[in-house]
Amino acid sequence: MKTSYVYIITNVNRTVFYTGVTADLTQRMIRHRASKGSVFCAKYKLKVLVYYEIHLDIRDAIKRETQIKRWDRQWKIDLIRSKNPEMKDLLRKELML
Repeated sequence: MKTSYVYIITNVNRTVFYTGVTADLTQRMIRHRASKGSVFCAKYKLKVLVYYEIHLDIRDAIKRETQIKRWDRQWKIDLIRSKNPEMKDLLRKELML
């Protein structure tokens, strides 16, 4: 199976969050940064990667994405802060972009 990622992106003010799944996180973030990700992300200018998980099976990644999408806002914030307390942009640090 191909590696997959569940990720959470936000805007510069950290007020809106989007959870997604992809097989290529770097390329997906390039598309989000160019406002070619999703209509929702482009509308709210969601371009800051604040959280991601690696999954070895796409089916597990999709299940996890669905689970996180059902969570209330504070649970998502708590999840993000558990690995990224300052909600820094992980894109440059982690993916070397």
